[in-house]
Amino acid sequence: EFHDHELIGLRALQVSGDEVGEVRDVVHTPAGELLAVRTAEGREVLVPFVADIVPEVDVSAGTLVIDPPEGLLDE
Repeated sequence: EFHDHELIGLRALQVSGDEVGEVRDVVHTPAGELLAVRTAEGREVLVPFVADIVPEVDVSAGTLVIDPPEGLLDE
């Protein structure tokens, strides 16, 4: 369980180590939380904040790992 302020500003990395971008906001919906990630290209991607897709959060290191299903990060 994390507070929004702990997640905002974290660097989002793929399992491969490739950088996705930075968490800019946490969006609360009836279906659950979404992480609004701003990519290096300036796009915003909404990532469901569930263990299957975000398997690792390391607040002290300033990172989280995203294991996106196919198409999630596509333009």
